[in-house]
Amino acid sequence: MTRIISVIIEDPRFEETYTAYVTRTSTGWSGQIPDVPEVNKCEGTTEKALLTTLKDNLYEVLKARSDAWDKQIDEDIKAGRLDHLRDEILENIESGRLTDL
Repeated sequence: MTRIISVIIEDPRFEETYTAYVTRTSTGWSGQIPDVPEVNKCEGTTEKALLTTLKDNLYEVLKARSDAWDKQIDEDIKAGRLDHLRDEILENIESGRLTDL
């Protein structure tokens, strides 16, 4: 019978918590993070090595997502797709509907 263990992985860089599912195999350890499909079946010779691989892969995926988000925002700003938001905020400031915190 295969025993699946759930392990909480905290990524302090992105301040998020994920659940990894790991299991002992005939050659070592195998695991994945279902909430992040890009971090699919990872393997390690020891549980510690597997968790390190999962954490590293998770960080790389989160970093890639963050970089893609930043790039998209920059492109949207340059293309003027967010100008209406800026105009709305400026209008709200001028009319006194916004206050400094």
